[in-house]
Amino acid sequence: MKHIPCTFLIIVVLLHSLNLDAQTKNKDEIYRPKIHFSPKEKWINDPNGLVYYKGVYHLFFQHHPGSSVWGPMHWGHATSNDLVQWKHEPIALFPDSIGTIFSGSAVVDMNNTSGFGMNGRVPLVAIYTQHDESGEKAGRNNFQNQSLAYSLDNGKSWKKYSGNPVLKNPGIRDFRDPKVMWHGSSKKWIMSLAAADRIIFYSSPDLKKWTKESEFGESAGAHGGVWECPDLFSLQYNGKHVWVLIVNINPGGPNKGSATQYFLGDFDGKRFSPNSTNTKWLDYGPDEYAGITWENTGKRKIFLGWMSNWLYANVVPTETWRNAMTIPRDLKLVKVGNEMFIASEPVKEIAKIKSTPVVVSNISLSKAFDLSTKTGKVKLPCLLNLALENSNDFSITISNDKGEELQIGYDKMNNQYFIDRTRSGKTDFQNEFAARHTAPRFAAGSKMNLVLLIDVSSVELFADDGLTVMTEIFFPNQPYNRIYIQSSNAAFIKSLEYYTLGK
Repeated sequence: MKHIPCTFLIIVVLLHSLNLDAQTKNKDEIYRPKIHFSPKEKWINDPNGLVYYKGVYHLFFQHHPGSSVWGPMHWGHATSNDLVQWKHEPIALFPDSIGTIFSGSAVVDMNNTSGFGMNGRVPLVAIYTQHDESGEKAGRNNFQNQSLAYSLDNGKSWKKYSGNPVLKNPGIRDFRDPKVMWHGSSKKWIMSLAAADRIIFYSSPDLKKWTKESEFGESAGAHGGVWECPDLFSLQYNGKHVWVLIVNINPGGPNKGSATQYFLGDFDGKRFSPNSTNTKWLDYGPDEYAGITWENTGKRKIFLGWMSNWLYANVVPTETWRNAMTIPRDLKLVKVGNEMFIASEPVKEIAKIKSTPVVVSNISLSKAFDLSTKTGKVKLPCLLNLALENSNDFSITISNDKGEELQIGYDKMNNQYFIDRTRSGKTDFQNEFAARHTAPRFAAGSKMNLVLLIDVSSVELFADDGLTVMTEIFFPNQPYNRIYIQSSNAAFIKSLEYYTLGK
């Protein structure tokens, strides 16, 4: 047998490895969102430090640059001028001797209360949890503390405060995710902090010294899991301020696993007083979590969530990158009867990537309507805008040539919207992924409108002007290319608009 040089064997092995890596990357790319933010590579979860300054939206996020599964957390960073096109930036915050970099927020310290500003430069200040892994392994309860970093170049680079941590743990295992805002009437910073099964509010004149003000939530809302990632802000309704407290929870969501609940009420600078302690969900789908809003956007409140669920986030069938963000959403208050809700809709900036619409009117669903008869093969991502005249049962099926399908619809008997991904493609990576999920309809009357934002591996349903919202991810073995709509009760579509979406 002829001797094969060792160098040649090494080259063959390397080439084979590179070829496998390329195959894996190409396979993963069929699931990479086209109009949603995803990491260049490796792991992503919670949005962090959402702040708007000098025309730039900053998105920081939980990131593990060394793996496509959760690990030592960093703050990844991306920027956008329009909430649609995102630029990847260098990692903003790295772990240090105090701990890894868990979730938090960022503010514009316009009056330099922190003293970090220099030579007239306004500081951006990040407030985040540091997680001491060695302390956790040792069985201590005080391994999560709050720290600061600041930027004097509009968020391009960050310097950690030498006095970290600024808020030390009093002995609560889950003590994290600070969301900070300026409370104008009391002229102080307010921090909402998740602490096991409740939210603790702290105040500070300078972001460095924090005083406990109150607690909320021990007997309010859903408690199927730990409370995380709070957010406190106000929205206007008929000229009056209504305070909103967002609380993310895992597990315990309405369709299992992770979800975002909220409370409406009043905040006086010390205490949050809810109008009701009943549970309300911002998104009923299984795949919106850790959602918070951008700071410094004036009266407009823009919300962003992580588009996954802790039930399966580590095992979804991509390897070179994992998980993405929802589409940014505008929040508003809507009353139905005497009850007030938060409604969500895709940000108006989406319009800049819309094609000229295909418009179809007066569609009777006594037999299935195949959208491709009007559009040809459906191209994703796309946006569907439907106005229905009577709220009978109907379903919208998105499918491919393999017969894999995702079904979205309305069940009149139970007054519920639903998304069914049991036959959507790859589902066997986790035993609860393949499921039919439901959400109540809150709007009254027989007329309804639906907005469906469909990317290559996700759908976001905004029903009745965003009163009911559902987010779902899916993994077909080949791209979906057909949409048909049907009803067993002769539902009637007054108008349908179909837009392709592209940057």
